[in-house]
Amino acid sequence: MAYKTTVLTGAGGVLCSTLAKALAKEGHKIAVLDLNKKAAEKVADEINKKGGIALGVEANVLQKESLEKAKKEVNEKLGTCDILINGAGGNHPLATTSNPFFEMQDLKEASEGFKTFFDLDADGIQFTFNLNFLGTLLPTQVFAKDMIGKDGCSILNISSMNAFTPLTKIPAYSGAKAAVSNFTQWLAVHFSKAGIRVNALAPGFFLTEQNRTLLTETDGSLTERGNTIIGQTPMGRFGEPEDLISTTLWLCGDGAAFVTGVVIPVDGGFSAFSGV
Repeated sequence: MAYKTTVLTGAGGVLCSTLAKALAKEGHKIAVLDLNKKAAEKVADEINKKGGIALGVEANVLQKESLEKAKKEVNEKLGTCDILINGAGGNHPLATTSNPFFEMQDLKEASEGFKTFFDLDADGIQFTFNLNFLGTLLPTQVFAKDMIGKDGCSILNISSMNAFTPLTKIPAYSGAKAAVSNFTQWLAVHFSKAGIRVNALAPGFFLTEQNRTLLTETDGSLTERGNTIIGQTPMGRFGEPEDLISTTLWLCGDGAAFVTGVVIPVDGGFSAFSGV
């Protein structure tokens, strides 16, 4: 297998840093992109100390100028991009309802921070859509240019099992991830004649710094929502970051040369379970 230059956005976080290290272990040169430069450099340093080749780069996935600057640095130090993993994403509290179901008494609820559907903030919703959808489209515009005319190039987006069936309380995030899945299929068709494959992972529930307080208590026990999730996950646990590695290596590798436009759930059976 020819070693490739792989660019990962949001790679200072738990999930994509794990993927970055796994790809580095396979021999690929890794560009660790993150809005937090220190987080990116920390991951890159860990890879380099273990004999890999990595570069930590600051990049804002919502600013094309920032991405172009990052691309220039990556090209100069690691070469042109062969694989792009669009890992940046997330939700916003202002785009989240307080309760999973609307009830009449919610209209009388006066506690600070309580949000019904009618209280959802347009800026919070727009931020969530931009981060997940534009934050996938813009890096692709910038780095896919490197892939034109080369063999064995691919793009891997990060969707969510939310994209199949929306979760309660987070309409903007669920809708944005559905857009990522749809965009993955569109882009796969669009780039099919250029030899660029485009696929997506749809992770189920993985504990990250973004959702830890929603799913677990300070003592490590599960919240009500955490218990509901585990009850709806046939395998009976949250995903571990390492659970994403094998599917990532397959989709980004030469063994998936005829695979494009697919969204693969890695969710312990959550999306397959009716609850009965």
